[in-house]
Amino acid sequence: MAPLPHHRPRQLALGPLEQEILAILWQREAATVKDILDTILADPDRDLSQATVTTILQRLAAKGWVRREPVVESGLGKGRKGYVWHPQVSQQEATMLQSHRQLEEFLAISNPDLVAAFADSLDASALDRLDAIARRLRTLRDTQEEA
Repeated sequence: MAPLPHHRPRQLALGPLEQEILAILWQREAATVKDILDTILADPDRDLSQATVTTILQRLAAKGWVRREPVVESGLGKGRKGYVWHPQVSQQEATMLQSHRQLEEFLAISNPDLVAAFADSLDASALDRLDAIARRLRTLRDTQEEA
């Protein structure tokens, strides 16, 4: 089982355009504002400005989802820098972090009867998965205690 990533964004909640831009970065692994804008504008029904993409990337950086690296781009003029944007966490790590947050929120209910009623309503395959998770947790804890 993979541990939670060391880098965790400061804010997990993302808006639809933030999610779309992050998905583009995950697909490309790195991109400039122009790359992202061109990808979005490949859909003829879309209308978006370069300034909007830049603003969204800055918000994603402030939330801890992306980072930027300066690069000198020939098309920007003499001595002017652009940036290449990189995701700080992979798509798989983001899924793990979101799932972890949802589980913590569910367990924060702190009402065993409510949690038990939820578990009782699950079908057999879901209960089997919960049992497998419990077994895996026991094995991990036993391994940690032996170390």
